[in-house]
Amino acid sequence: MALPTLVIFVKLFAGAGETWGHIVEYLLLRYLSNSFYLAIACSLLTILLGVSTAWWSTRYEFPLRKPLEWLLILPLAIPSYTTAYAYAGIFDYGGSLELLLRPLSWGIPKVDVMNIHGLVLVLSISLYPYVYVACRAFFLHQSQNLIEAAQLLGGNSIRNFFKLILPIARPAIVGGVILVLMEVLNDYGAAKYYGVNTFTTGIFKAWFGYEEIETAVYLAALLLAMIFSLIFLEQWQRRRKKFTSQDKSRKPLKRILLSKPKQYLLLGMIALPAIFGFLIPVAQLLYWAFLTYESVLKASFFSIALQSLLIATLAAVACVLFAVLLLYTSHWNYLKSIKSLSKFGVLGYAIPGAVIAVGIYIPSLYVDRWLMKMLGAKVGLILTGTIIALIYAYVVRFLAVAYNPIASGREKIQNTLVEASYSLGKGTLFTFFKIEFPLLQTAIFSAMILVFIDVMKELPLTLLLKPYEVQTLAVKAYEYASDELVMEAALPSLLIILTGVLPVIILNKLIRRD
Repeated sequence: MALPTLVIFVKLFAGAGETWGHIVEYLLLRYLSNSFYLAIACSLLTILLGVSTAWWSTRYEFPLRKPLEWLLILPLAIPSYTTAYAYAGIFDYGGSLELLLRPLSWGIPKVDVMNIHGLVLVLSISLYPYVYVACRAFFLHQSQNLIEAAQLLGGNSIRNFFKLILPIARPAIVGGVILVLMEVLNDYGAAKYYGVNTFTTGIFKAWFGYEEIETAVYLAALLLAMIFSLIFLEQWQRRRKKFTSQDKSRKPLKRILLSKPKQYLLLGMIALPAIFGFLIPVAQLLYWAFLTYESVLKASFFSIALQSLLIATLAAVACVLFAVLLLYTSHWNYLKSIKSLSKFGVLGYAIPGAVIAVGIYIPSLYVDRWLMKMLGAKVGLILTGTIIALIYAYVVRFLAVAYNPIASGREKIQNTLVEASYSLGKGTLFTFFKIEFPLLQTAIFSAMILVFIDVMKELPLTLLLKPYEVQTLAVKAYEYASDELVMEAALPSLLIILTGVLPVIILNKLIRRD
């Protein structure tokens, strides 16, 4: 799992490509400044949207609270590049906004979203649910005792939030923001469509435009260094700070019932991120799909949809298998070094898809050349440009997505059950299949669904490593948009959204029943 990162590190000593000097002189500063600006601006905006909606929906009672709690999560089902296409069409000349305002004889506002500031807004309204989910889970388990103690000491609701709740919620906020940063730095489709030069677009340009894998390696290494620096900085700043509470004396958080006008005002404020992050983009895509379905809905479209579903299913199964192996082989082994090394396997989610693609392409090409030399040229490419390399890349990228739910589910299994099996003379494998696996079914199914959704949306990694004859819905939507057929991109985008929303609903029902 750590091979792509090691390959990039080793390949640095081979030297840069011929165009590296040109990139350093004319493009590198722009890649750095744009990537840093996107990272900082999106972090601040997602914190504002995610923390505020999480706290208000947890602390106060208002109409439509329960449906809105789930609606606030749904922007994650829409790929950020799809949201970017939708808003570009809404504000474009002759777009949806102009069509709506023209009959009213109002002045039509000219809003240019095809720039870095528009990209910040698009990415933020697409990714704020990462912060919202993490903070809401924390706030729901927050003790009423702390708030009551602060009120007895004379603190009002605003001061208590900023002086007490917000500092304690820091681990949840940072955890959500780290995920946002990973997605922002991994983005390619939205940045490319909006004409913003970032490290990811630079890697694509070096690989496909300049045809220099060495230059792409150097850019990938710089992006990796920036990501690991951010993670190290966060861990250094937190150091040994911990926040705990006594469960025995903890009271559940009580919701505050406001007056009717304040309830509806709060409802409108909380609904805004969901409206702009999910409802408006979906409405725009539905409108485009209605206009173009006759030209898009062909036999080839169904073939692409089937390929996407099969690839996502294969990747989900492979990720779950590797996650279980990683978790239990390290658990069954008593060597501390093995348990420490297992943590490296889940670092792939912190690495952008373009970087992973570069780190996999190089060794797979070496292996194929060695096989062709040993077995003859007729063998052809076995790994490079095949479904094997693509699935391997998905496993490296999304192993953490599968590992975390399964590890969390395993922690809930009582050790007495496992120890009882051992005391009866049963081995580790028998105990796993007869006791632990049945109890982990919900966690395993949850992990498969999460990986399935992520693979369906993944664009940079798929573009770089997919076989020539293989097509996915994400790639097809990107190709339509790149060819200025953005309306035709609506139907494959809607199918991606549908495959993201339905599993979430099924998963929610399964967890409640479980």
